[in-house]
Amino acid sequence: MPTIVSLNPCADAILHEVAAPGQLLAVSHYSHDPGATSMRIGDAFAYPPTGGTVEEILAFDPDVVVADTFLAPATRSALQAAGVEIVTVGMVTSLEDSLAQIELLSSLSQEPERGESLAQDIQAAWVTHTSEGPVISTLLWQEGGIVAGEGSLAFALLEQSGFDSHSAARGLGQGTYLPLEQVLADPPELILASGDERMLSHPVLEQLDGVRYDTFDSALLYCGGPTIPRALERLAEIREAAR
Repeated sequence: MPTIVSLNPCADAILHEVAAPGQLLAVSHYSHDPGATSMRIGDAFAYPPTGGTVEEILAFDPDVVVADTFLAPATRSALQAAGVEIVTVGMVTSLEDSLAQIELLSSLSQEPERGESLAQDIQAAWVTHTSEGPVISTLLWQEGGIVAGEGSLAFALLEQSGFDSHSAARGLGQGTYLPLEQVLADPPELILASGDERMLSHPVLEQLDGVRYDTFDSALLYCGGPTIPRALERLAEIREAAR
Protein backbone atom coordinates (compact mmCIF):
# COMPACT_ATOMS: atom_id res chain seq x y z
CA MET A 1 0.00 0.00 0.00
CA PRO A 2 1.32 3.46 -0.82
CA THR A 3 2.35 5.77 1.99
CA ILE A 4 0.75 9.22 1.83
CA VAL A 5 1.41 12.78 2.94
CA SER A 6 -1.60 15.07 2.73
CA LEU A 7 -1.28 18.82 2.22
CA ASN A 8 -5.02 19.38 1.92
CA PRO A 9 -7.16 19.68 5.09
CA CYS A 10 -10.21 18.16 3.40
CA ALA A 11 -8.17 15.19 2.22
CA ASP A 12 -6.73 14.90 5.74
CA ALA A 13 -10.19 14.22 7.15
CA ILE A 14 -11.08 11.65 4.51
CA LEU A 15 -7.74 9.85 4.61
CA HIS A 16 -8.01 9.55 8.38
CA GLU A 17 -11.16 7.51 7.76
CA VAL A 18 -10.12 5.44 4.73
CA ALA A 19 -6.35 4.89 4.97
CA ALA A 20 -4.95 1.84 6.73
CA PRO A 21 -3.06 2.30 10.02
CA GLY A 22 0.40 3.71 9.34
CA GLN A 23 -0.40 4.63 5.75
CA LEU A 24 -1.08 8.34 6.31
CA LEU A 25 2.28 9.75 7.35
CA ALA A 26 1.41 13.42 7.86
CA VAL A 27 -1.44 15.90 7.51
CA SER A 28 -1.57 19.57 6.62
CA HIS A 29 -0.77 22.06 9.36
CA TYR A 30 -4.34 23.38 9.03
CA SER A 31 -5.64 20.23 10.68
CA HIS A 32 -3.68 21.06 13.85
CA ASP A 33 -5.39 24.46 14.05
CA PRO A 34 -8.68 24.25 16.03
CA GLY A 35 -10.03 27.16 13.98
CA ALA A 36 -9.25 25.61 10.61
CA THR A 37 -9.44 21.84 10.98
CA SER A 38 -12.20 19.69 9.52
CA MET A 39 -11.02 16.77 11.65
CA ARG A 40 -11.73 16.32 15.31
CA ILE A 41 -8.64 17.88 16.81
CA GLY A 42 -7.72 14.78 18.82
CA ASP A 43 -7.70 12.73 15.62
CA ALA A 44 -5.56 15.32 13.85
CA PHE A 45 -2.93 15.26 16.59
CA ALA A 46 -2.38 11.56 15.89
CA TYR A 47 -0.45 12.62 12.78
CA PRO A 48 2.55 14.92 12.36
CA PRO A 49 1.74 18.21 10.59
CA THR A 50 3.52 19.57 7.55
CA GLY A 51 3.70 23.10 6.21
CA GLY A 52 4.11 21.78 2.69
CA THR A 53 7.77 22.53 1.95
CA VAL A 54 9.59 20.08 -0.26
CA GLU A 55 12.13 19.37 2.50
CA GLU A 56 9.42 18.55 5.04
CA ILE A 57 7.54 16.31 2.65
CA LEU A 58 10.58 14.35 1.47
CA ALA A 59 11.63 13.78 5.09
CA PHE A 60 8.56 11.55 5.43
CA ASP A 61 9.59 9.60 2.29
CA PRO A 62 6.03 9.19 0.98
CA ASP A 63 4.97 7.38 -2.16
CA VAL A 64 2.16 9.86 -2.80
CA VAL A 65 1.39 13.47 -1.90
CA VAL A 66 -2.23 14.63 -1.93
CA ALA A 67 -2.46 18.36 -2.55
CA ASP A 68 -4.95 20.94 -3.69
CA THR A 69 -5.04 22.34 -7.20
CA PHE A 70 -3.02 25.40 -6.12
CA LEU A 71 0.16 23.44 -5.39
CA ALA A 72 3.10 25.65 -6.39
CA PRO A 73 4.64 24.55 -9.72
CA ALA A 74 8.14 24.55 -8.21
CA THR A 75 6.99 22.25 -5.38
CA ARG A 76 5.25 19.96 -7.85
CA SER A 77 8.35 19.75 -10.06
CA ALA A 78 10.66 19.03 -7.13
CA LEU A 79 8.44 16.26 -5.77
CA GLN A 80 8.02 14.67 -9.17
CA ALA A 81 11.78 14.80 -9.71
CA ALA A 82 12.13 12.90 -6.43
CA GLY A 83 9.77 10.21 -7.72
CA VAL A 84 6.77 11.17 -5.60
CA GLU A 85 3.34 10.76 -7.18
CA ILE A 86 1.07 13.79 -6.82
CA VAL A 87 -2.71 13.60 -6.63
CA THR A 88 -4.72 16.82 -6.52
CA VAL A 89 -8.18 17.37 -5.08
CA GLY A 90 -10.46 20.37 -5.49
CA MET A 91 -13.27 21.96 -3.52
CA VAL A 92 -16.49 19.97 -3.29
CA THR A 93 -19.78 21.74 -3.97
CA SER A 94 -22.27 18.89 -3.59
CA LEU A 95 -22.91 15.52 -1.99
CA GLU A 96 -21.97 13.87 -5.27
CA ASP A 97 -18.64 15.71 -5.40
CA SER A 98 -17.85 14.60 -1.89
CA LEU A 99 -18.63 10.96 -2.60
CA ALA A 100 -16.44 11.10 -5.70
CA GLN A 101 -13.59 12.53 -3.63
CA ILE A 102 -13.95 9.71 -1.10
CA GLU A 103 -13.87 7.17 -3.93
CA LEU A 104 -10.71 8.76 -5.34
CA LEU A 105 -8.85 8.80 -2.03
CA SER A 106 -9.94 5.32 -0.94
CA SER A 107 -8.84 3.99 -4.34
CA LEU A 108 -5.52 5.76 -3.90
CA SER A 109 -5.18 4.17 -0.46
CA GLN A 110 -6.13 0.79 -1.92
CA GLU A 111 -8.86 0.60 0.71
CA PRO A 112 -12.09 0.69 -1.35
CA GLU A 113 -14.11 -1.04 1.37
CA ARG A 114 -13.24 1.69 3.89
CA GLY A 115 -14.24 4.28 1.33
CA GLU A 116 -17.53 2.56 0.62
CA SER A 117 -18.30 2.35 4.34
CA LEU A 118 -17.70 6.08 4.77
CA ALA A 119 -19.78 6.88 1.69
CA GLN A 120 -22.65 4.76 2.99
CA ASP A 121 -22.56 6.52 6.36
CA ILE A 122 -22.74 9.91 4.64
CA GLN A 123 -25.55 8.88 2.32
CA ALA A 124 -27.51 7.43 5.24
CA ALA A 125 -27.12 10.69 7.18
CA TRP A 126 -28.25 12.65 4.12
CA VAL A 127 -31.43 10.59 3.84
CA THR A 128 -32.08 10.56 7.58
CA HIS A 129 -31.92 14.34 7.78
CA THR A 130 -34.23 15.02 4.87
CA SER A 131 -36.73 17.63 6.06
CA GLU A 132 -40.25 17.62 4.67
CA GLY A 133 -41.81 20.32 6.88
CA PRO A 134 -42.16 24.03 6.18
CA VAL A 135 -38.89 25.67 5.20
CA ILE A 136 -37.31 28.35 7.37
CA SER A 137 -35.89 31.46 5.73
CA THR A 138 -32.28 31.36 6.94
CA LEU A 139 -29.23 33.53 6.54
CA LEU A 140 -26.02 31.53 6.86
CA TRP A 141 -23.60 34.37 7.54
CA GLN A 142 -19.97 33.37 7.38
CA GLU A 143 -16.61 34.84 8.36
CA GLY A 144 -15.96 38.04 6.48
CA GLY A 145 -19.67 38.74 6.23
CA ILE A 146 -20.10 36.50 3.19
CA VAL A 147 -23.05 34.29 2.35
CA ALA A 148 -23.52 30.85 0.87
CA GLY A 149 -24.90 30.77 -2.66
CA GLU A 150 -26.48 28.20 -4.92
CA GLY A 151 -23.99 25.63 -6.14
CA SER A 152 -22.17 25.41 -2.81
CA LEU A 153 -22.13 22.52 -0.36
CA ALA A 154 -23.35 24.86 2.39
CA PHE A 155 -26.40 25.72 0.30
CA ALA A 156 -27.09 22.03 -0.33
CA LEU A 157 -26.84 21.25 3.39
CA LEU A 158 -29.32 24.01 4.22
CA GLU A 159 -31.75 22.91 1.54
CA GLN A 160 -31.58 19.25 2.59
CA SER A 161 -32.28 20.21 6.21
CA GLY A 162 -35.35 22.35 5.54
CA PHE A 163 -33.80 25.80 5.47
CA ASP A 164 -34.41 28.23 2.63
CA SER A 165 -31.38 30.41 1.86
CA HIS A 166 -32.42 33.99 2.56
CA SER A 167 -29.45 35.34 0.62
CA ALA A 168 -29.86 33.11 -2.44
CA ALA A 169 -33.53 34.04 -2.62
CA ARG A 170 -32.37 37.63 -3.03
CA GLY A 171 -29.98 36.79 -5.81
CA LEU A 172 -26.79 36.86 -3.76
CA GLY A 173 -24.20 34.41 -5.05
CA GLN A 174 -21.59 32.35 -3.25
CA GLY A 175 -19.15 34.53 -1.33
CA THR A 176 -21.12 37.78 -1.67
CA TYR A 177 -20.51 40.25 1.13
CA LEU A 178 -23.64 41.13 3.09
CA PRO A 179 -23.37 44.16 5.42
CA LEU A 180 -25.05 44.33 8.81
CA GLU A 181 -27.24 47.25 7.73
CA GLN A 182 -28.77 45.18 4.95
CA VAL A 183 -29.50 42.30 7.32
CA LEU A 184 -31.24 44.66 9.73
CA ALA A 185 -33.30 46.20 6.92
CA ASP A 186 -34.36 42.85 5.49
CA PRO A 187 -33.97 40.15 8.14
CA PRO A 188 -34.65 36.41 7.69
CA GLU A 189 -36.54 34.18 10.10
CA LEU A 190 -33.26 32.71 11.32
CA ILE A 191 -29.70 34.00 11.39
CA LEU A 192 -26.95 31.39 11.58
CA ALA A 193 -23.64 33.05 12.42
CA SER A 194 -20.67 30.98 11.31
CA GLY A 195 -17.53 32.84 12.31
CA ASP A 196 -15.92 34.96 15.01
CA GLU A 197 -16.19 38.34 13.32
CA ARG A 198 -17.83 40.94 15.57
CA MET A 199 -20.41 41.88 12.96
CA LEU A 200 -21.82 38.35 13.02
CA SER A 201 -22.47 38.55 16.75
CA HIS A 202 -23.53 42.19 17.04
CA PRO A 203 -25.98 42.55 19.99
CA VAL A 204 -28.58 44.19 17.76
CA LEU A 205 -29.11 40.91 15.91
CA GLU A 206 -30.69 39.29 18.95
CA GLN A 207 -33.05 42.22 19.35
CA LEU A 208 -34.76 41.80 15.98
CA ASP A 209 -38.46 41.03 16.41
CA GLY A 210 -39.45 37.61 15.12
CA VAL A 211 -35.88 36.64 14.23
CA ARG A 212 -34.10 33.71 15.82
CA TYR A 213 -30.33 33.78 16.19
CA ASP A 214 -28.00 30.79 16.47
CA THR A 215 -24.42 29.82 15.69
CA PHE A 216 -22.95 27.24 13.37
CA ASP A 217 -19.39 25.93 13.62
CA SER A 218 -17.55 27.14 10.52
CA ALA A 219 -15.35 24.01 10.62
CA LEU A 220 -18.40 22.06 9.43
CA LEU A 221 -18.47 24.10 6.21
CA TYR A 222 -14.86 23.91 5.04
CA CYS A 223 -15.07 20.43 3.55
CA GLY A 224 -17.39 17.58 2.70
CA GLY A 225 -16.60 14.00 3.60
CA PRO A 226 -16.86 13.11 7.30
CA THR A 227 -18.07 16.59 8.24
CA ILE A 228 -21.34 16.15 6.32
CA PRO A 229 -23.10 13.96 8.94
CA ARG A 230 -21.93 16.29 11.72
CA ALA A 231 -23.19 19.33 9.83
CA LEU A 232 -26.55 17.69 9.21
CA GLU A 233 -26.89 16.72 12.87
CA ARG A 234 -26.19 20.29 13.94
CA LEU A 235 -28.70 21.67 11.45
CA ALA A 236 -31.30 19.21 12.73
CA GLU A 237 -30.70 20.48 16.28
CA ILE A 238 -31.13 24.07 15.13
CA ARG A 239 -34.30 23.26 13.22
CA GLU A 240 -35.77 21.48 16.24
CA ALA A 241 -34.99 24.48 18.45
CA ALA A 242 -36.63 26.80 15.91
CA ARG A 243 -39.98 25.02 16.05
